[in-house]
Amino acid sequence: MSDDATISVLGPVEAEEGVEALRRSSQLALLVAWSVSEPHRAGEVALVPPGTVATLGRGDGIDGAPRVAFVRQRPGVNEATGPLGGLGLSRDQLRVTATGAAVAIERLGRKPVTLRGTEVDRCSLRPGDVLDVRGQLLLMCVRRPSQLPARRRFPLEACGVFGEPDALGMIGESESAWKLREDLAFAAQAEQHVLLHGESGTGKELAAQALHQLSRRRAQPLVARNAATLPPGLVDAELFGHARNYPNPGMPDRSGLIGEANGGVLFLDEIAELPLDLQSHLLRVLDARGEYQRLGDATARRSDFLLVGATNRDVASLKPDLLARFALRVDVPPLRTRPEDIPFFVRNVLARAARRSPALVERFVSTVDGVSQVRVATRLVAQLLSRSFDANVRELEALLWRAIAASRGEAVDALDEPQAPSFEARPGEVSAESIRAALIEQEGNMTRAAVALGMPSRFALYRLMKKLGLEVRDADD
Repeated sequence: MSDDATISVLGPVEAEEGVEALRRSSQLALLVAWSVSEPHRAGEVALVPPGTVATLGRGDGIDGAPRVAFVRQRPGVNEATGPLGGLGLSRDQLRVTATGAAVAIERLGRKPVTLRGTEVDRCSLRPGDVLDVRGQLLLMCVRRPSQLPARRRFPLEACGVFGEPDALGMIGESESAWKLREDLAFAAQAEQHVLLHGESGTGKELAAQALHQLSRRRAQPLVARNAATLPPGLVDAELFGHARNYPNPGMPDRSGLIGEANGGVLFLDEIAELPLDLQSHLLRVLDARGEYQRLGDATARRSDFLLVGATNRDVASLKPDLLARFALRVDVPPLRTRPEDIPFFVRNVLARAARRSPALVERFVSTVDGVSQVRVATRLVAQLLSRSFDANVRELEALLWRAIAASRGEAVDALDEPQAPSFEARPGEVSAESIRAALIEQEGNMTRAAVALGMPSRFALYRLMKKLGLEVRDADD
């Protein structure tokens, strides 16, 4: 599955001009993954194109040097948000230098800085690296386009407030999140059957609800059913219904799911769980005329409905004739491909927990300027950013509830469990070129180079260099 949400062309659809050009123009950026004193700043980014040399810290600084500028990226707009605040930062905390392949960080202030649990004075950040400034500010290195593609079909009134769920309940400010919104808006206007494809827990049902609300059928019913719960012997009765007194006298008239969805949308979750022979029962009704026949009826009926199917299985598990009826396919991205949205999910899940279970969460809640926020330790967010989330948002919610239960202080804190595997266990993610660059940057110091590469020790770096056929003298090449 693609890392980004995409509309897959199973029939002719309008091309998405400019998206690839914007992706090619992406650059390194520092994303505010969490701020203890300014939780509303989560998700803001500072674009750091090659050649950038700037200072990051609290307020306007003291030496007149160029400052790292943060913005809120939304489609077609970069909204400047001003300097960071919070007493937990020095005025001149970090010097930021971008080389194109990495962002070099030098500590200027007295506040300690840690990368992967190791205190550092200098390091290089690559996409995915997370830097913690004194447990007050968490910065994540990401790649972002200079500007997100302009909004084309997703309605302005549905966009909502930055970082909060939009009017349709969807969360995220990443490029993937906005691409998903645009894809759903396109599919809603296309009046074609749609297949939602995505891993378990990615929010396919929410996407189906959003598609319905974005369509001209929003005032008509959204009929939803998990296809895996359809009894094999009763599929036709469940889908198409039956006439009065069929199959036994006294049986009431039944319209079936397809009759109930007339004029609206039928959402069949886990549609690939239908056996292949039963999938064929849907073929005729999904053609243009929408014809079907209830059990016990002598004449055919018609239903004007759109089918939205969803599956987490390979689309090849669908009967080819049924797959061909889905003119559009929307891929719903997994959480691990959009880590910059994790802080928003954290904030939303904890806010809901505070509303629904105040007795369990109230000791973590503080109110500033009339706004209530759940206090969160930066190391919890860092821990979540290190996970792959096989079960996606469901797994994230479960982990946050475990963190609430286990936390003993005034903030929801990290769980006491093993961290994600280090680069030592994933050597393919560190290239020979990256090692040479780190050694040159750190003037041959193996310990500092290991830290810059996110490795646990210089010995891990030695072992990886041996695997890659490198010697220390290669740093002078």
